[in-house]
Amino acid sequence: MEIRKVLTLAGPNVWANFPVLEAWVDLQELKDSPSDELPGFNERLMSWLPTMIEHRCSIGERGGFFERLRRGTWQGHILEHVTLELQTLAGCPVGFGRARETAEEGVYRVVIEYEEEALARAALETAFRLCQAAVHDRPFDVAAEVARLREIAADVRLGPSTRAIVDAAVARGIPFRRMNANSLVQLGYGTRQRRIVASETDATSAIAESIAQDKELTRNLLASAGVPVPCGWPVDNAEEAWEAAQSIGLPVVVKPQFGNHGRGVATNLKTREEVLSAYAAARQEEETVMVESFAPGCDHRLLVVGGRLVAAARREPAHVIGDGEHTIDQLIDAANRDPRRGDGHANTLSKIRIDDVARDVLAAQGFTGTSVPAVGQRILIRRNGNLSTGGTATDVTDEVDPEVAARAIEAARVVGLDVAGIDVVALDIRCPLEAQGGVIVEVNACPGLRMHVQPSEGTSRPVGEAIVELLFPNNDNGRIPLVAVTGTNGKTTTTRLVTHILKTAGKLVGMTCTDGLFLDGRRIDQGDCSGPQSARSVLMNPHVEAAVLETARGGILRAGLGFDRCDVAIVTNLGQGDHLGLGGVETLEQLAKVKRTIVDVVAPTGAAVLNAADPMVADMASYCPGSVIFFALEETQPRLAEHRQTGGAAVFVRDGSIILTRGEEEIVLTPLASVPLARDGRVRFMVENVLAAAAAAWSLGLPLATIRAGLGSFAGDADSVPGRFNILKVGGATVIVDYGHNLSALAALIEAIRVFPHERRVAVYSAAGDRRDEDMVVQGELLGREFDRVLLYEDHYTRGRADGEIIKLLRQGMQAGGRVTEVFEIRGSLMAVEGALEMTRAGDLLLIQADVIDETVDFVRNYLELHRLWLDTPAPAECPERLGQIYGQQAIPAPANMPSIFPLST
Repeated sequence: MEIRKVLTLAGPNVWANFPVLEAWVDLQELKDSPSDELPGFNERLMSWLPTMIEHRCSIGERGGFFERLRRGTWQGHILEHVTLELQTLAGCPVGFGRARETAEEGVYRVVIEYEEEALARAALETAFRLCQAAVHDRPFDVAAEVARLREIAADVRLGPSTRAIVDAAVARGIPFRRMNANSLVQLGYGTRQRRIVASETDATSAIAESIAQDKELTRNLLASAGVPVPCGWPVDNAEEAWEAAQSIGLPVVVKPQFGNHGRGVATNLKTREEVLSAYAAARQEEETVMVESFAPGCDHRLLVVGGRLVAAARREPAHVIGDGEHTIDQLIDAANRDPRRGDGHANTLSKIRIDDVARDVLAAQGFTGTSVPAVGQRILIRRNGNLSTGGTATDVTDEVDPEVAARAIEAARVVGLDVAGIDVVALDIRCPLEAQGGVIVEVNACPGLRMHVQPSEGTSRPVGEAIVELLFPNNDNGRIPLVAVTGTNGKTTTTRLVTHILKTAGKLVGMTCTDGLFLDGRRIDQGDCSGPQSARSVLMNPHVEAAVLETARGGILRAGLGFDRCDVAIVTNLGQGDHLGLGGVETLEQLAKVKRTIVDVVAPTGAAVLNAADPMVADMASYCPGSVIFFALEETQPRLAEHRQTGGAAVFVRDGSIILTRGEEEIVLTPLASVPLARDGRVRFMVENVLAAAAAAWSLGLPLATIRAGLGSFAGDADSVPGRFNILKVGGATVIVDYGHNLSALAALIEAIRVFPHERRVAVYSAAGDRRDEDMVVQGELLGREFDRVLLYEDHYTRGRADGEIIKLLRQGMQAGGRVTEVFEIRGSLMAVEGALEMTRAGDLLLIQADVIDETVDFVRNYLELHRLWLDTPAPAECPERLGQIYGQQAIPAPANMPSIFPLST
């Protein structure tokens, strides 16, 4: 068995609307050996992972996973379930998985839900080794492997504070993205985004944070505002610490002036030895140490968010209770076996550690780790109640006196923190501090939230929700208008037109498409940017007010979508498809499922804009969580007409004008004659693109006047939509430059140019090497039937095919064409373009398929600029000979019954 590749589908995908891994697994020698035919396999697997008895299989499959195992199932299915179980045992419970055989016998696509990619990949690798060990009857230490996976989970998972906020955001429908391997998270998109690091927000002042870190400065500021604080000051050495303690009056507290998580803090110190020892411990944490008066009472943490108290907890220091039998070390080991305790801050509680500070605390009580305390005797391991040092927390939010809350809120305001953890020492949190000698001892930036989310005792408090409400008040979801565009053809043109309309509305638009990534019309990345990474780049930009994202098949298959939800999903067409046979997509139905991914994630308040004339696109309507707007050229189109009868929205053409309808409402938007891209309605596929864009803008609620202005000001030329039916009139000839590169696109182009009056038609054409043989042959047939002269070329995109193979397949189809009389074979797209331009004469129509769009469009422009004389001197009839002279080649005469062949070297 072999894992060929593993894809991370981080966004919504063809399998689910949440992240999954997709592993391509070759069963090899096990493809004919189900689990019930492998001696001892089932028994070993069930004994190693008995908890998998709870696993259910896919909908429609009888029984649970163990039942399937007994009846016999394949290793791809087994690998799926084992990987899911290992993630769950590591602390990340996941349950969705699929195992589907590909067109290649014995090769499966194994799909596994994940929360953290690194953990899922490690679990998949471990599951693979476990299955192999079970097959070959080799030992496997499941406990050790699960422990290793738990360590990975602890390292990579969001901490409890960040997770509480993220979970609250997700519950509100706010998108999130983890920006690094730590706790930096983006909530929302574009201009509406906010950022957090644990409980710290992007509005947290660096100055306020700096003040909070300086405990002496904080104490002085609070005192000046009338907030009760302990008496104390910094000291420079141990002896000075003892002198300060005597001056302040015992007992005292010794702590670092700058620090967090209770590190180096010692309280209730009553002797010189305790003070000196505590000074040494604090000095290891921080150069400057403070001595303060000790306030009797319990340690409380009050959480203030946006000027209000949202939670409070009473913290107990790490301790054990004697049983008269076990040593303190043994009692600590027993306490640490509590599954709620773990290393770091990922668990509800932290493990109790024995270090120098703990040993000093024990010594002050007259104990060591080997002492056996009496039954019921409470032994302190730490004097401070921080959870990070093993303490526990009890929720007391409902008990906080209003005056205590007011002092905590004032402390946060004085320091300047929007989110603050206020440490209060008081005998009774139900009474004002002044009446009981209570004090505020610290103000903390970026306070931990786990004691409030998962208290040791008491009620969990919605502190994550409080911070989300602070960042996104009034149910704001942090989203910007987002339009996703997919289909076989017309994606880029529609994307550019929607972008232009939104820009006309005054929006700063981020756009991704095949031509690059654009920010407010400025291209900031070149090449094909129709994948999820480019989409995420747009949505991460804090200046973007609206996003229009071309969403291609390849990116969906490789990595899922780059967004979680869209307001509008446009599917231009499916036609006869493209890229079939690649990425596990063999049929048109499978391609439709891939394209449908953007429809699956339409917001309930959004809409899918679907081509009613394309049956497979129209069928996507039932999967849309929002509404549907059908578009078609004719209002009589059956699916569109049926949709209208039920009150559905539609966009179509009537009497030369674009009509918008919804229920009884009918709006004449604008005449096609006023839309340059529509070419007076003569180019049907361009009209469809216009209708789709108009429908999207209408769905977004843009004013009709704005939509009209946007449609009317979009030129549709090589500047606004390069390589998309760009028409150049030169020397009595018409040159059309278009990117169309598949069967449906070529058919649409041919239909469009039939309305042109030119007698002789010339084409420059090729196809990418990863297309199916049969598709190339049919394209060749179309070329041979519709053009008089064809220049076939090959370039860098042969994609594994031998030189000349693409041209051979195209020529095979051209044999049945019937019209073509001249065929030229040329190496290099630009050489083919130049050759065709040299041969073109007045009255010709030349169709140039743009290989690399920018390069081709610029080449044509520059060529025409540099050959102005040619405009007045049409090329002679002996074009092949003239072309041969240009390149130093000799024309090869055509056989009597065959088109001519004219090879050109690079």
